[in-house]
Amino acid sequence: MVITSAFQADDVGSIPSTRSIEYNMQTINIDEVNQFIKSQGPNTRIYIGGDSERFKYKGQWFADYMLVIVVHINGKHGCKVFGEIQREKDYDQKKNKPRMRLMNEVYKIADLYLKLTDVLEDKEVEIHLDLNPNEKYDSSCIINEAIGYIKGVCNINPVIKPNSWCASTVADRLKTLSMKFTIGKMLPQHYNSFA
Repeated sequence: MVITSAFQADDVGSIPSTRSIEYNMQTINIDEVNQFIKSQGPNTRIYIGGDSERFKYKGQWFADYMLVIVVHINGKHGCKVFGEIQREKDYDQKKNKPRMRLMNEVYKIADLYLKLTDVLEDKEVEIHLDLNPNEKYDSSCIINEAIGYIKGVCNINPVIKPNSWCASTVADRLKTLSMKFTIGKMLPQHYNSFA
């Protein structure tokens, strides 16, 4: 599996450590994604997902939003992953009801889908949301809103947990990989495995 990261090698010094909250982030190159999808066969499947993580830094709450596009080449020849991480202030007042952060995650996923609509018309597309319908989990507080929003904006029935692997695994792993490469290593533009 090949991961295309939104990080470039010269960004390594600016990825956050315990001393800094600043990111010098780049976004997914939509033109590159469009070209890659156009060059694929008709059986190629596209999965779009996201995840978010809340953390506190110097008394303020922030959220990292990890967004990914997985292009499953011809539905059987491996895949290429495009990803980015966006950091923003988090204004949720209740930790156990993260409504604002989770809906912001959903808005970002829908926006990413809309940027790709021209090349997605003849492809099988799934949108994966990192939301759990079980009420014992915090993300259940927005299930109906999130599903309704994606259906209304993207005209797709989103996939939720436990089947939303693109959001709950790939997007989550993007964050782990980005932090793994902050410790004196350079993150290459194309990374060849999840290990």
